[in-house]
Amino acid sequence: MESHRFNADVRQILDLVTHSLYSDREIFLRELVSNASDALDRARFESLSNEDLRSVEGEPGIRISVDTDAHTITIEDDGIGLTADEAREHLGTIAHSGTRAFAEALKEKGEGSSGLVGQFGVGFYSSFMVADKVVVETLSARPDSEAVRWSCDGGEDYALEPGSREVRGTSVTLHLREDAQEFGELDEIKQIVQRHSDFVSWPILIEDERANQEAALWTRNPSEVEDDDYQAFYRHVSGDWQDALTWVHFRAEGTLEYQAVLFVPQKRPYELDRLDYKVGLKLFQKRVKILDNADQLLPRYLRWIRGVVDSPDVQLNVSREILQQTPVLASIKKQLTKKVLKQLKTLSKKDPAKYGDFWTEFGHILKEGFHEDADQKGLLTDLLRFRTTTSDGELRSLAEIKADLKEGQDTIWFLADVDKARIAKNPMLESFRKKDWEVLLLDEPVDEWVVMHLREFDEVPLKSVAHGELPEEESEDDDPIAEAAKAQAKPLVDWMKTLLGESVADVRLSNRLTESPSVLVNQEGAMGANLERILQAANQEVGAQKRVLEINAEHPMVKTLARLNGEGKTGIEPFARLLLDHAAIAEGRMDDAEGFAGRLQSLMEKAAEAL
Repeated sequence: MESHRFNADVRQILDLVTHSLYSDREIFLRELVSNASDALDRARFESLSNEDLRSVEGEPGIRISVDTDAHTITIEDDGIGLTADEAREHLGTIAHSGTRAFAEALKEKGEGSSGLVGQFGVGFYSSFMVADKVVVETLSARPDSEAVRWSCDGGEDYALEPGSREVRGTSVTLHLREDAQEFGELDEIKQIVQRHSDFVSWPILIEDERANQEAALWTRNPSEVEDDDYQAFYRHVSGDWQDALTWVHFRAEGTLEYQAVLFVPQKRPYELDRLDYKVGLKLFQKRVKILDNADQLLPRYLRWIRGVVDSPDVQLNVSREILQQTPVLASIKKQLTKKVLKQLKTLSKKDPAKYGDFWTEFGHILKEGFHEDADQKGLLTDLLRFRTTTSDGELRSLAEIKADLKEGQDTIWFLADVDKARIAKNPMLESFRKKDWEVLLLDEPVDEWVVMHLREFDEVPLKSVAHGELPEEESEDDDPIAEAAKAQAKPLVDWMKTLLGESVADVRLSNRLTESPSVLVNQEGAMGANLERILQAANQEVGAQKRVLEINAEHPMVKTLARLNGEGKTGIEPFARLLLDHAAIAEGRMDDAEGFAGRLQSLMEKAAEAL
């Protein structure tokens, strides 16, 4: 037996691997299974050009066994094996990777890396997270090679001596530490394999029973996969008891290589709106699961997508548990995003009812994309759906709304108000209803950010019914009675401007109202009341925005006040202020409840006297 010193400060590096590099101890099994899979791949590749390599009987694979008495677990493969020199080179130098060297050799030949994992050379040493001694028995597939036995107790030395293995391949035996005995249980081993290595292309046998899937669905041709297969796979990877709503399955080849199957669930998880919600997208490298929550492969507004991405091109940290930010990652993310959005667009055309179900569940999350992802604005706009003043609760697209614009209407109008029960009854909609003009009803907080980024659709501007003064051409046709009412009300407007002073930004006659006496509207270009309430609810400091009070010259109360004001009557101030109170109440707020109560009492007393 030969004793050798490691070629690096092994104690320090082993401490790093054992205590810091990996977040979960069970990862050791994933790493060893990955190494075994790579060794099998190398044997298969080299056998294509070298008929003299040692062969094995039966189907090559990976075998895992436990010895409860000896407290050991063994991972064995029929792969390429190691010569004595290779064992000294690859196992004697931490961070030296035979897989990486093999991948570089393939690259020089122009044959790619074949998706090999284990690029960092430290995965093998994760064994010491659970073992206080590791023994490797190996025999190279190359002719005339002799068996080798490598062993180490995690110290600064390792032993290398002749081995007893008679068939090509490698076995790694871990003598489990006292605090890692649970990894000597067969059921635990099976669960770990299914969590991390379920789709490895080689059979993984545990006590002669296959523990992994026969094949990874995403590696198959989509034309050969049945819908039932997709649904079964979705339930397997998501844990959802319901079927998926739709999915997209594709392969990217060329300068960027990956495969993906992405699913849209039927229902959104209850925790989806939490800031710490993790995307259910799993990342694989050569069918070995690397990450359960690959949240950097999709933008935040697609966090409800579930499925798998398998790519040899993404770069990970040494422990393969954190994605590195690279142009490759950005490119994959962009392509995945576009694929999902295009699939949703296809669904919206093919099955509008099913898309409506999707929108009800996920629409408010999808809208976040307007703020996060300017590159996909066009696709996101096509996916938008709205309830409107004329849709009777049905969802409508902007294209449908534009196609149904009335004669003389050159604007798509919207009203934003998070009060779902009140929005359709807002007085600002009165003149639009009279003209039978359709208005979008935006009743979710995120809608405010959508309309900030979406100023027009297909060259038709989008405007708020709650901002600014409606153009004259949008007002009612002139008639003598209406003109007389306006003429009578103009002095009242001037008087109310002085009366209300700093309480409002302005007082003016309204084009919006046909039934209500008054309404508060936002100044053109100013922050709207709806956005102000949203920001205040989020504990954001927002200065109070002055509003414009519009009054309806043809309303009986306004007519009466205008007449009394014109006659020089006194004591009408409380009733004029009631117009402001009414407008505030109509939009769900009351800033001066005590004053309102007094004014209402005065009005009731006057009404009682009149009776």
